[in-house]
Amino acid sequence: MFALSATVSHNTWLLAAIWLGLACAGALISIRFRISAALVEIVLGILAGNLIALSTNTWIDFLAGFGSIMLTYLAGAEISPAVLRNQWRPALIIGFLSFAGPFAAAMAYAHFIGHWSAAATKVAGVAMSTTSVAVVYAVMLESGLTGKNFGQLILAACFVTDLGTVIALGLLFATYNLWLAGFLAATIAGVIFIARFLPAAFEKLGDRVSEPGARLLFAVIFALAGLATLAKSEGVLPAYVLGFVSAGFLLSNVQFARRLRTTTMSLLTPFYFIKAGTFVSVVQVVLGIKTIVALFLVKVAAKVIGVWPAARAFRYSAQDAGYLTLMMATGLTFGTISSLYGLSHGYIDRAQYSALVTVVIASAIIPTMIAQLHFPPTHEVIEAESGGLEEVEVA
Repeated sequence: MFALSATVSHNTWLLAAIWLGLACAGALISIRFRISAALVEIVLGILAGNLIALSTNTWIDFLAGFGSIMLTYLAGAEISPAVLRNQWRPALIIGFLSFAGPFAAAMAYAHFIGHWSAAATKVAGVAMSTTSVAVVYAVMLESGLTGKNFGQLILAACFVTDLGTVIALGLLFATYNLWLAGFLAATIAGVIFIARFLPAAFEKLGDRVSEPGARLLFAVIFALAGLATLAKSEGVLPAYVLGFVSAGFLLSNVQFARRLRTTTMSLLTPFYFIKAGTFVSVVQVVLGIKTIVALFLVKVAAKVIGVWPAARAFRYSAQDAGYLTLMMATGLTFGTISSLYGLSHGYIDRAQYSALVTVVIASAIIPTMIAQLHFPPTHEVIEAESGGLEEVEVA
């Protein structure tokens, strides 16, 4: 391993070239092998962090933080309110079980077996409770389920699970004082403001190069993230809710939604995922392999115990219930966000962070492969009538 020279480390443009060069390589690799760009960027970050000691600075931290917030916003916007209305009952039950089971099981393992601190135990529970909308959507697109009732149910259940994750992350570490009360009040006001005035702003101002509507959205997101910081909470909480209330607007403004996704995915999120990877220590992964295997099994087992019986109760076949369960067992974006939040705030150490992120990466790959190879959806759910969901572009 060798470190970057001091000249490169203090040269803004050369350092930016290295980071965006890694991002470009990640995009090309993801296209070549048809896997998530986020997953590739994390792996490249791991390699760069361990081989050339790639590190961050103030402006990289800002872009990475902005990327995590915008990624959370776009994740919330992926679920159409119509989908939740059509599938609210099974989605609520399956999504809640998908969140609560791994959350409790991972906390129990971290506390009683891993002997982690109380704060680290909470981080482990949140990080292991997640699903991955991006991974799930990509798999369903290949399976032809994006416009089917079964596919809509999985997407809606993912939203419920991740909403539980975001709320837990935002509230478990908050300081309960007037700042928190003000933050929650401002979040409610921001949600109402965006829902009412963002569509009106675009309708009145039109499609302009300066994108005043986008600037308005960014200003609200920054303000709520700032208040979240003052309340010792996390900016992804209001971003996820704002994304959900913006879903209908983004579906009806396809070009703006595409530009927003392009800006986020091409410029912002690579900094976030590469940064997340740089903190993973390969040495710590090797030393903590038993913890990694145990946490992975805990997460998947908890998902199976909670989700599979519920899917069967809603009269899905054993094969389709297995497919749904494995899709709910995936994880990537929010698992990484939760882990990096814990590391950056000192709740977990680098060894614990390395273990959690390795489990997150494994959960993005292994359940997906098992589902595709051994639990492909049956013809009944593939050929079922569409529930009317418009096909959306996942972030």
